[in-house]
Amino acid sequence: PTLVDVIIPEKPKLKFINKVPNYKKPKKWMKRLCDIRGPALRAVTITRGQYGIVALGGGYLHWGHFEMMRLTINRRMDAKTMFARWRVNAPFKPITRKGLGQRMGGGKGAIDHYVTPVKYGRIILEVGGMCEFGEVEPFLSEVAKKLPFPAKAVCKESLEKMIQEEQEKAENNQNPWTFERIAVMNMQGIRKALSPYDLKYHGKFFGKFRVPNRV
Repeated sequence: PTLVDVIIPEKPKLKFINKVPNYKKPKKWMKRLCDIRGPALRAVTITRGQYGIVALGGGYLHWGHFEMMRLTINRRMDAKTMFARWRVNAPFKPITRKGLGQRMGGGKGAIDHYVTPVKYGRIILEVGGMCEFGEVEPFLSEVAKKLPFPAKAVCKESLEKMIQEEQEKAENNQNPWTFERIAVMNMQGIRKALSPYDLKYHGKFFGKFRVPNRV
């Protein structure tokens, strides 16, 4: 589509995100680190806009991060020719914490705040409108640097190119000794040193971090 085909929505700015979800009876969760480990399965492509911020690692978004993104982008973008949309949910995962000076035991602490888990490859927000990438890249990059995990500003083309390069690396790999083959065939008993996540993601992720150049 050309810039003429872009339709600006009635409310172009990022909307306010609630600090606490509206639960009738809030429950305490376990850590569930699998929420930030591995690749994202949802919201991995840009759909409404032309540009966005993509996560290059896992982590948690606090309410302060949402406010930082909302205020920075709403101030810097031109609401007459641009629009922005969230691609992540409001904070919903409860994080518990005990008060200072408490001794060990006594059960799980009270809910302190809520966060939004993010995985590798997740689109955080989108920006679109009658604008070019050079106009939005400065403030998108500024926001991406302040996030609690590695992230970068991308356009539709650069995101597709990034995904295509990863697929080409896997298809054109000349080295037969891949992590997947070594782990699946249990060469030299390597399985005893691997976790189930190493078998699931073929060594492409170390905790919440993506291992670069791993095929």
